[in-house]
Amino acid sequence: MSRPLTDQERRKQISVRGLAGPENVSELKKNYNRHLHFTLVKDRNVANPRDYYFALAHTVRDHLVGRWIRTQQHYYEHDPKRIYYLSLEFYMGRTLQNTMVNLGLENACDEAAYQLCITPQKDLAKIKQLTDDGSGQSARFCSVTIRKYHAFSSCILTQCQRRLTWLENNFFNNLWRWTSSNNETTVPFFVRMTAQVKVKNKTLQLKHKEGSSDFDLPAIDLKQYIYCSANLQPSQSRALETNFVRLLYIPTKEEQQLDLSSEYCAPLFVCCLAEILSHFRPSVLDPPRAYGRRINNFNARSATLLSNVAPCSCNSERCPVLDGRGGAPWHTAWDITNRTCAYTNHTVLPEALERWPVHLLENLLPRHLEIMFEINQRHLNRVALVFPGDVDRMRRMSLVEEGSVKRINMAHLCIVGSHAVNGVAQIHSDIIKDTVFHDFYEMDAHKFQNKTNGITPRRWLVLCNPGLAEVIAERIGDEYITHLDQLKKLLDFVNDDAFIRDVAKVKQENKLKFSRYLEKEYKLKINPSSMFDVHVKRIHEYKRQLLNCLHVITLYNRIKKDPSKQYVPRTVMIGGKAAPGYHMAKMIIKLITSVGDVINNDPAIGDRLKLLFLENYRVSLAEKVVPAADLSEQISTAGTEASGTGNMKFMLNGALTIGTMDGANVEMAEEAGEENLFIFGMRVPDVEKLDRDGYDAKSYYDRIPELRQVIDQLNSGYFSTKQPDLFKDIVNMLMNHDRFKVFADYEDYIKSQDAVSALYKNPREWTRKVIFNIAGSGKFSSDRTISQYAREIWGVEPSTMKIPPPDVPRE
Repeated sequence: MSRPLTDQERRKQISVRGLAGPENVSELKKNYNRHLHFTLVKDRNVANPRDYYFALAHTVRDHLVGRWIRTQQHYYEHDPKRIYYLSLEFYMGRTLQNTMVNLGLENACDEAAYQLCITPQKDLAKIKQLTDDGSGQSARFCSVTIRKYHAFSSCILTQCQRRLTWLENNFFNNLWRWTSSNNETTVPFFVRMTAQVKVKNKTLQLKHKEGSSDFDLPAIDLKQYIYCSANLQPSQSRALETNFVRLLYIPTKEEQQLDLSSEYCAPLFVCCLAEILSHFRPSVLDPPRAYGRRINNFNARSATLLSNVAPCSCNSERCPVLDGRGGAPWHTAWDITNRTCAYTNHTVLPEALERWPVHLLENLLPRHLEIMFEINQRHLNRVALVFPGDVDRMRRMSLVEEGSVKRINMAHLCIVGSHAVNGVAQIHSDIIKDTVFHDFYEMDAHKFQNKTNGITPRRWLVLCNPGLAEVIAERIGDEYITHLDQLKKLLDFVNDDAFIRDVAKVKQENKLKFSRYLEKEYKLKINPSSMFDVHVKRIHEYKRQLLNCLHVITLYNRIKKDPSKQYVPRTVMIGGKAAPGYHMAKMIIKLITSVGDVINNDPAIGDRLKLLFLENYRVSLAEKVVPAADLSEQISTAGTEASGTGNMKFMLNGALTIGTMDGANVEMAEEAGEENLFIFGMRVPDVEKLDRDGYDAKSYYDRIPELRQVIDQLNSGYFSTKQPDLFKDIVNMLMNHDRFKVFADYEDYIKSQDAVSALYKNPREWTRKVIFNIAGSGKFSSDRTISQYAREIWGVEPSTMKIPPPDVPRE
């Protein structure tokens, strides 16, 4: 453990994590002791880490709750427009430390804990991190989502994935929620969240089921969970909805789980309409027509963001709700629905754009299906007016896809039912306009926009990389935390030797810290001077972890061939989770771990090359690996990645990117300068041309000796001696039906990786490029993203009204 700061050092420290002023520290100490003694009825002689966590969390929550109540009072008095974000699932990450950073309390809490002798004896850092977290999913404003009953934890020892309950350490997380119902079996609950700019004290609404995880699948009648909200009351929906959540995520066969998730999830989101509409329900003293007047004003007071296609059935639900309850005619109800909803697309992969079989909808959602058919007929009538006689266009744009199995195209429903459609990076938005949804763009070009993703610098710099945050603040001040574009000021320091040394020193300290973590958790000694080459994201063929693995084997073969040659030491880390029924993704994980077993135990290789699969990749692990990374792998096939946010996190934290011109990589290259990234491979037009001409993987195999050697090793069982045929499925896929064209980019990728190694030998020039990247990352702030959504899609402006602090009496 590092030496504690002296009193003088602590007082002198100017931290971007908040000031540790004596008044703040004194108040925190007082409140901490009060909660330990009177809330938990403990003293420090008998308190355990759980008690320390709760005392600290209650103390921090006091600061949050006062602000939250004032904000709710402000909402009640001024009735602002409400924004609802609908998403399939939600992982918040750890709550306590993030709240401390957002409230500017972390340094004051650290100082108070030091004075109370809680740390280093009790290790405050460990106490802060007692909560569980998840894989990561953003949410904004009032969010309605599913509390995913089970997540997946990848287990490196068995080279597979196990299922675990979200919030396994449930008592550490319950503090951040409170219930709004006395129902013992179904508990809607709210999570207090914080932000530092623009949107303050956000509320996330979740729903979950308390009690046992036991669930009897055969006893379930799915039809009882499907309902039409025209007859749905809020109190009636909760028991149905909660059990439905459990149904989706019970530990059953993978195929059943995937089918249920993809086929039946979306109708669940209609339950949120009762909550949304409750804000438009008149008082019993109002005349009956008052409800209709407010409903007609629905889109002016409410906006709903459909995140991907999972919640899209709310389009088919909202219209009859407004029609039935609001007394509005169909065309008025549909107009309100359209002007209220906006659709954010997150993928162009066909398999991710849901198409529901009509026969399933007919059995399970008959009323919804009728509504969808009605929407489609009215939509096609409009298409026929705009493009008279164009039968092929009508077929392409129909919500109903004909074929051996008739299906409803849910992405089309989202577009038709929304007033705005956006991608999440400029290249992605261009692709959906030019190809995927081109017909819809030609008819309604005004709907289509771009909103490039962003990340929060509070979590992904201040919290996870305080050393770098401090180094930056010393040069340009700390306003960049809420105005990330100010990082451009760092361009004045790209040739400043002192700043270059400081940035390099922080990176090395982060690498040393992460090396110790890896040695402890994985029993593998890592060379902290090696290049940390990191590829962490969902395991999927289009993410091309296979391309990375082929490069690692190529490096291994080079070292084996000429062990006396000087090589840049490299530690390659790959992490992520696979969908439960995705066989190829699981085989990719197996390949990575098997290759790692051979390389890491070969004495001829030593510490010149290591390959490690990061177990159970999640938010808290990302907070460790992102600050330590030297190289960020963003190597998807051009035209397949919507945006990415991991690429932004690595960029902000001083990693250089090796990547294709895909997703947000394009804009990162524009902001930092393409010469400061390692760009390789095909561009989107090249991929399209190869598709037209025909992709012949064998031609690359025959032409490139190093590639041929790698594939022959996989095919012969070199890395799986006990199961020689283990990776034949991977070889067969790569050779015969690889949609993502790994071989086509292999040669250029290897050349780019050689350039990476050459630059790494020059630490000063490497760090200069790092500074260019940090300076160019200001565009990728979630503050900018949210502001653009708010102004350009939701039609809201940040409030300029000052909300008084909790301790100031209200007038």
